[in-house]
Amino acid sequence: MNTLAHETPAIVTHDAWRTARLALLAREKDLTRLHDQIARERRALPWVRVEAPYTFDTPQGTRTLADLFEGRRQLMVQHFMFAPGWEQGCKSCSFMADHHAGARAHLAQRDLTLVAVSRAPLADIDAFRRRMGWTFPWVSSFGTSFNHDFGVNFTQEEMSRGQVDYNYTRQPFPHEEAPGISVFVRDDAGQVFHTYSRYGRGVETMMHTYALLDLTPYGRDEDADDYPMAWVRHHDRYDAAPVSTGGCCAAKP
Repeated sequence: MNTLAHETPAIVTHDAWRTARLALLAREKDLTRLHDQIARERRALPWVRVEAPYTFDTPQGTRTLADLFEGRRQLMVQHFMFAPGWEQGCKSCSFMADHHAGARAHLAQRDLTLVAVSRAPLADIDAFRRRMGWTFPWVSSFGTSFNHDFGVNFTQEEMSRGQVDYNYTRQPFPHEEAPGISVFVRDDAGQVFHTYSRYGRGVETMMHTYALLDLTPYGRDEDADDYPMAWVRHHDRYDAAPVSTGGCCAAKP
């Protein structure tokens, strides 16, 4: 648990609180309308035909990208950071994946399949999946260029230059693996198109824990000057949840 100091805001009457809340509500409605407008613009983006014959190792055998749709028209891929040789998957990507279970049935009703893709061999993926208790589809792109082609894996040569192409810009990046989300659509002829990808903080869309924390007085309780997700652990590696004894706003020691 973080120990960031929190200042107590003003304590006011209910009427004064309502006035402040209505002012914030106007801002929230502006944000909702902007979110809806951006979503419309996102849906209007052009598509790119996927020409490469990508294949994946799955528990059902080798499958193509089109096979991953499971008969639906849309596919969302979580680019899960889990490279060959790693002992376990990335804890932040695992935090994302913890949110999948309840969403999958609802996504399927909107003609969307959700699947995770990692470069680790399938046996390593399956062992980690069992440890975490997950049941969502998770396949291996081991030995293929899929992750690199969609901007979430970097070669040693690229890393040696000090900057890589990530999130649509050239920037330093500390790892060979990076998080991301990609969306694909399949037409009636079975042709697959890439419609959208997002990276960096864009992957927070899969982390609705953050959306809930953002409603609270202490928010995410993360140090923006440090790695923000330093507090996150694999869900089977957390200590018992702490109980605060410092009142509503504990001061720094």
